[in-house]
Amino acid sequence: MQRDALMFYNFFLAPFGDVATRAALIAVVSLSLGAGPVGVFLMLRRMSLMGDTMAHAILPGVAVGFLVGGADVFAMTFGGLIAGIIVAVLAGIVARVTPLKEDASLAAFFLISLALGLVLLSARGGDAEIVHVLFGDVLGLDARKLMLIAAISTVSIFILALIWRPLVLECVDPQFLRSVSGAGGPVHLVFLALVVLNLVAGFQALGTLLAVGLMTLPAVAARFWARDISAICVLAILIGIFSGYMGLLISVHSGASASPSIILVTGAIYVGSVLFGRVGGVLRRLFQGKHLEA
Repeated sequence: MQRDALMFYNFFLAPFGDVATRAALIAVVSLSLGAGPVGVFLMLRRMSLMGDTMAHAILPGVAVGFLVGGADVFAMTFGGLIAGIIVAVLAGIVARVTPLKEDASLAAFFLISLALGLVLLSARGGDAEIVHVLFGDVLGLDARKLMLIAAISTVSIFILALIWRPLVLECVDPQFLRSVSGAGGPVHLVFLALVVLNLVAGFQALGTLLAVGLMTLPAVAARFWARDISAICVLAILIGIFSGYMGLLISVHSGASASPSIILVTGAIYVGSVLFGRVGGVLRRLFQGKHLEA
């Protein structure tokens, strides 16, 4: 019994005695609290691909921040925030003044932003800097990055609480919201700002390519287990935290890169949810179909 307890401790708890691993877990918990609910509303508004687009849209700003301030966390964060807002505004303008749909406009800006960011990074940094910006280093977080992630998550939770009701109404019945209030437009802009903010926070830990992972994957996985929006948000947060914990464990014990390990665990939960989820899961629908036939 004592031996089993020791094995349990060595495998599941001892790795988090290390300062770097503990800081990484705190970062993932913070990211899940802020980005999880944002990802749920992205999914409900059918804007999940926009999250991926915006994750790449911040890259030129991050690169400019790196060129100006080196590895300074606030320079890269400010640059990424400005770049994300600019791309969101430009994509909206193009969609409104031309026949081009917003998704096509975002796709164009996504490719331009990715290429521009890589060119800017390669102009000063080498391959190591490019890999670090693209894939992050969740085990290399310092106190400043950790505080920034926690601050963004706190602000995100507070703003979501303020705009929760109109945001839910816009997802459920946007026509009703437009008929009773003019809050739809401002709420949409505030929500886009939250998306960019959380992607900037995710970039600090997971890099620009994987930052969107903890925003969208837990949300779409949670959708297979609940119907109520509040319950989906809570499940998305819990899935994000669990994925971060298990991904860090896999990284420590196997030597694999931490950031992709976290996203792979989240992806595995998503696949399991698609198959076994009680709300629209493949197997449940099959068995329900057979029951109805009988």
